[in-house]
Amino acid sequence: MWFDSVLGMQLVDECILQQYTKVMNLLPEPVSFCWDQGNIEKNLLKHQVTASEAEEVFSIEPLVVRHDAKHGALEPRYQALGRTKSGRKLFVAFTIRSKQVRVIPIRDMTTREEQAYERVEENS
Repeated sequence: MWFDSVLGMQLVDECILQQYTKVMNLLPEPVSFCWDQGNIEKNLLKHQVTASEAEEVFSIEPLVVRHDAKHGALEPRYQALGRTKSGRKLFVAFTIRSKQVRVIPIRDMTTREEQAYERVEENS
């Protein structure tokens, strides 16, 4: 549903921000990655996001993360909002296996995600 007023969009942004928190002790130190060739190809073809761009997201602040309870039945899954060195704002879903980040899908942020992320950037 699209909102007709700025106030409506602000309320949506607040709801999104409440679901995300800054990363504390979630990511392994140092951050390393476990890649599945199929996911690399799928993310490149479907979303035009390279593996190196995906890795950049985890090294630039702010990175905001939330637990993905809907898709985490077999293993904990997370969703994050972040940006690359070039400023591209991306949404990434991932899990952590054997102390390595395993990126599942990664794509450009939606308008709502981008607005919420920009508010976090302003307050960081």
